[in-house]
Amino acid sequence: MERLKVLVHAPTPDALQRAQANVRNLLKLEPNAEVELVVNGPAAAAVEIDDDDLLTRLVLCRNSLDKQNLTPQSEATVVAAAVQHLARRQQQGWSYIRA
Repeated sequence: MERLKVLVHAPTPDALQRAQANVRNLLKLEPNAEVELVVNGPAAAAVEIDDDDLLTRLVLCRNSLDKQNLTPQSEATVVAAAVQHLARRQQQGWSYIRA
């Protein structure tokens, strides 16, 4: 069976809370899944993640960080634009879930 590849997108602070729960719940059922927690917009200012597993999956939007004068957590991956990253990943066969 092919491994799941899932993008969980969080553009708002409330969505970020749901997204973290979504990622944790998915990984309990599918521990080998590739999961990215993609954060942009107002959610970028709400990122306070201390779970090492979630941090390794965190993908932050450079545009959102710059617009809000934010510094990303060092463990996070930073992409130029969340919209581009989401589109490219979906083109590669990743599933998209908006939290």
